[in-house]
Amino acid sequence: MNLQRYSFKILFTILTFVLCLNNIYSQIEKVHPPNWWIGFENQNLQLLVKATNINKYNVEINYPGISLIEIHKADSPNYLFIDLKISNLSKEGDFEIIFTRNDEKLSYNYNLKKRRSFELQNEGFDSSDVVYLITPDRYANGDYKNDVINGLKENKINRFDNYARHGGDIKGITKNLNYISDMGFTSLWLNPVLINDMKEGSYHGYATTDYYTVDPRFGTFEEYLELSEKANKKNIKLIKDIIVNHCGLYHWWMDDLPFEDWLNFQENYLKSTDKTINQNTVYSNHRRSTIQDIYASKVDYRGMLDGWFVTTMPDLNQRNEFLAQYLIQNSLWWIESLNLSGIRQDTYPYAEKEFLSNWAGRIMKEYPKFNIVGEEWSYNPIRIAYWQEGNNNKDGYESNLKSTMDFAMQKAIYEGIFEEENWDTGLIKIYESLANDFYYKDPNSLLIFNDNHDMSRIYTQMKEDIAKTKMALGLILVLPRIPQILYGTEILMEDSDNPGDHGLIRTDFPGGWDNDKHNAFNGKNLDNDELEMQNYLKTILNFRKNSKAIHEGETMHFAPVDGVYLISRKKDDETVLYIVNKNNSNKELSVERFSELGIDNMFFTEIYSGQKFHWKGEINLEKNSSIILRNY
Repeated sequence: MNLQRYSFKILFTILTFVLCLNNIYSQIEKVHPPNWWIGFENQNLQLLVKATNINKYNVEINYPGISLIEIHKADSPNYLFIDLKISNLSKEGDFEIIFTRNDEKLSYNYNLKKRRSFELQNEGFDSSDVVYLITPDRYANGDYKNDVINGLKENKINRFDNYARHGGDIKGITKNLNYISDMGFTSLWLNPVLINDMKEGSYHGYATTDYYTVDPRFGTFEEYLELSEKANKKNIKLIKDIIVNHCGLYHWWMDDLPFEDWLNFQENYLKSTDKTINQNTVYSNHRRSTIQDIYASKVDYRGMLDGWFVTTMPDLNQRNEFLAQYLIQNSLWWIESLNLSGIRQDTYPYAEKEFLSNWAGRIMKEYPKFNIVGEEWSYNPIRIAYWQEGNNNKDGYESNLKSTMDFAMQKAIYEGIFEEENWDTGLIKIYESLANDFYYKDPNSLLIFNDNHDMSRIYTQMKEDIAKTKMALGLILVLPRIPQILYGTEILMEDSDNPGDHGLIRTDFPGGWDNDKHNAFNGKNLDNDELEMQNYLKTILNFRKNSKAIHEGETMHFAPVDGVYLISRKKDDETVLYIVNKNNSNKELSVERFSELGIDNMFFTEIYSGQKFHWKGEINLEKNSSIILRNY
């Protein structure tokens, strides 16, 4: 009898263990998107469900206003894709998704919220804004407790290493919103803050390892939302950096890819013994011109799109309809969750252009006030214009994209100011580049900049010449464009020790850490040049906030003569002039040549100095200088 009891206990223990084990392996690991909203114009929602052998389960949903349309099995047995339709008659709250297999039942509560009304959606960024670009790890450390997170692959801080994490975070940005607002910036573009659980170089954010999770070293979702809400109260718009072309090598799905074609060159990755792509990788040829080239070979065209960007960034295949839907819904989720004003889409031409059109079109249909800017790193205005919505493309392609990054003008400004003046060099480069605006559907919606997180800082480009740096900055702030300024430009941050080095470009902003000797937020220990440049930008930016002539005025410019170039912006009774004199001597500038502007005998204020004068006949331009004038 005792032996029987003993045997029964052993059998019971084994059965219990097996049942527990089965239960553990049957738990739902992920449901993406993690929640959704009632009220989208497109009522379809596709859920990605991740759990061991989940494709063996049936799915049931019984909730008013929700229809279960179709269930899709992936190539991996551990995924289901569930198509739902969410009627506007649905109610806020949790509904139960029931998974059944034989006698086993799993339940998952999914949350529905009511979408914010059109009136409560933030306005998109436009030519009335100035965008402040921040690399969060290098701006300000608002919470030292999240510097190191155990369990992540890179879990140390080293501010002496340009490619290590330095500890800046979302809370640090939020704490300094007063500074950002007082400076006159009206939009914030943050380099990505989603989790990058990479072994090294994780600080920059461009190797996402979960599209729905904020990197805990940057903070929490709640802190991200707090930043958005507090920025909104200060009339600062928030722009999210998104990457749909690639993810990080250690993204959670890399150990169990849903479909055989989730990645480009997926078979090469799966065959590699160390789960990298080093030996068998096909990298992108980076020939971006093949996207528009009517003579391009298929091998070159697909080589551009399918190749991996770098070893640690697997290339996503947006031709897979489930991945495409996942990425589109992810963007919508972040826009609605944070009430974003815009998206900056990284490496724009590297993703499938048909997908990009659908992605941008879906977003803009749901958020008509929104804006998206795509990164097309090209110095050819024809290629830049191709990506802007409404462009008359020969192949009939419609991008649905409002804005692109104007690298062509960026290059022209650098060359125009830095080069010696000759017939075809110097300021004429700027003039000719602006003259190309006839080709753009909407030049006012292009994003212009002197530098960014990927290119040498403008002060370094200008060989640390403050006058030339002011020329470049003043120009982008009056052009018919949306200007973007990289954090630290206002205090002449540079990368002169190794120009173009990404880690050095993204140097820490002084004052963002408790023990910093210099503090740009309050001016402590800044030298005279740094303070003067900070005050210069602050003055121009705050003037620009209220200048309708710059925001939406008519543009006229005059071909440079004798090293002098003038641009006019005019709306109603406001006239703003930008004038640059590149000569090494003062210059008397006659108003006669500019008579069609109607400025003869007009009174002007020089914005930075506040000096007032009457332009009748000639005005004196100081050598190597630029000025911004407004009539009064």
